Amino acid sequence: MIPTKMSDVGQSWDSLKEEMIRRGHDDAKWREGKTAVYVFNAGEDVSRVQREAYTLYMSENGLGPLAFPSLKQMEEEVVSIALHLLHGPEESTGNITSGGTDSITMAVKAARDFAREERNTPGQPNVVMPHSAHPAFDKACHMMGLEKRRIKVGKDFLADVGEMSQACDENTILIVGSAPSFPYGLSDNITALGELAESRGIWLHVDACVGGYIAPFVRMNGVDIAPFDFEVAGVYSISADLHKYGYCAKGASTVLYRSGELQKHMVFDCADWPGGRMITPTLAGTRPGGAISAAWAVMNYLGIEGYREKQKQVTEARQIIEAGVKSLGFELLGRPQLGIMAFTHSKLDVFAIYRQMYKQGWFTSLTTEPKALHLMLSPFHRTVTETYLSDLSAAMKIVEAGEIESIGEARYS
Repeated sequence: MIPTKMSDVGQSWDSLKEEMIRRGHDDAKWREGKTAVYVFNAGEDVSRVQREAYTLYMSENGLGPLAFPSLKQMEEEVVSIALHLLHGPEESTGNITSGGTDSITMAVKAARDFAREERNTPGQPNVVMPHSAHPAFDKACHMMGLEKRRIKVGKDFLADVGEMSQACDENTILIVGSAPSFPYGLSDNITALGELAESRGIWLHVDACVGGYIAPFVRMNGVDIAPFDFEVAGVYSISADLHKYGYCAKGASTVLYRSGELQKHMVFDCADWPGGRMITPTLAGTRPGGAISAAWAVMNYLGIEGYREKQKQVTEARQIIEAGVKSLGFELLGRPQLGIMAFTHSKLDVFAIYRQMYKQGWFTSLTTEPKALHLMLSPFHRTVTETYLSDLSAAMKIVEAGEIESIGEARYS
């Protein structure tokens, strides 16, 4: 990259704003419902609450609870709501982080430090997880020098608890389960993983970054959602993203612990420097006040009734698309219950279909094992399901006629 020289004289905000709008012209059209990844569109009213609540505290810093007790109070209330939704016991606690990767990293760090103090691991510590677990665990292991052991999922695309059990040894400090996994939108058997963790005395983390703020409301709407949170005794920590199905402003997630005794292993405390003692609960030092205030505002704006309605729109959109893609000859991967779904085709190249859908303005995602189209649905998608299915049918005909080539690979960067 060639360094760009800063302009000698500043420009007017009007001209800068116009340029910013121009630059966004070719971005994914998420406001039209054509994006099924990265953005969670819960409607303009929620977006307005996000914006206004964020700007009210955009200059405040979550690093300074003494200076900004308002942020401390809002964070505690958001975490308390999360713990109530996810069956946290009386001694449970947690923090707001910058996103799912931050939450996962801090949970891995806590599990590692817990093992150092509470368990005698004679060799290199390792983390056992299903192949479907998020790459954030790989990143955390890389940063902390931990061995990662990814275990193939079963034919049902869920964690193979038996194979994971065999992979555990005296150096295993953490077991991972997803609720649900990103590639398939399916929740692992957390009850069985909890039993494994308890029997071996190993920390179990549930990655509910996707499901944490949708599954409780889908359950309230009458769907039989299996236990996946602190309701399972073996679960020590949970990651759940506020900026996904919590519909809060980016970047905001929560990392939650069964007790303060477990959470204390996450906290970084440094007094050996000239600036005085610094305590940071998460990876970041400075934490944007706007992300905390927006999370508090959105959760209180929607309430249980609002979330139930939003999540009903998500599951209705998924059910309509499920029926539609089946009628087009696709096969669903597993039995999704929340907002993610993946579906493959036995005769057509789904990557070629994806490319044609992209040309038609759709920015979605892909699953590579097996090759499948992948959707992460938002409430707004309930209004564009028929458009999506119509465009998908048209794309299939173009691919069937051999008029478009496949893409090389699926990637997120």
